[in-house]
Amino acid sequence: MAGETVITVVGNLTADPELRYTQNGLPVANFTIASTPRNFDRAANEWKDGEALFLRASVWREFAEHVAGSLTKGMRVIATGRLRQRSYQDREGNQRTAIELEVDEIGPSLRYATAQVTRAASNGGGQGGGQGGGQSRPAQQVSEEPWSTPGSSTSADAWSTPGSFGDDTPF
Repeated sequence: MAGETVITVVGNLTADPELRYTQNGLPVANFTIASTPRNFDRAANEWKDGEALFLRASVWREFAEHVAGSLTKGMRVIATGRLRQRSYQDREGNQRTAIELEVDEIGPSLRYATAQVTRAASNGGGQGGGQGGGQSRPAQQVSEEPWSTPGSSTSADAWSTPGSFGDDTPF
């Protein structure tokens, strides 16, 4: 939508995503992303950490179940979404404002890690929201052969076997 503040954040999860369900059975996962800038101090000849940004984030529906089943504390992630501001009253009656990230897309950063992606089984309508289906934990593993087909026992990858994709290139 026009006028929305869309941002991308790269950082580490401070805890496992917390999966909950609304009274209507709608899944929601909440988590915090910590992003700390690092700059090289030429005078000291060393890297120095800047002030960390801790950003609360949320995802909904089947997406929430995927995030909760795939991401864990400490993982470096790349998240993009829209900033949302909400006001509330705390227990002492003070007016507070919170800024949160409503995540549109999130995934592990592959800068210092590898991941194996497994397509999630659909629960039907795409906008379902039921508690069944999608509860299994998608695999995220370090693999000796990141290009091999999951579950295959062959040691050849797609690039080393001529003609394994017919006459077309594999992309």
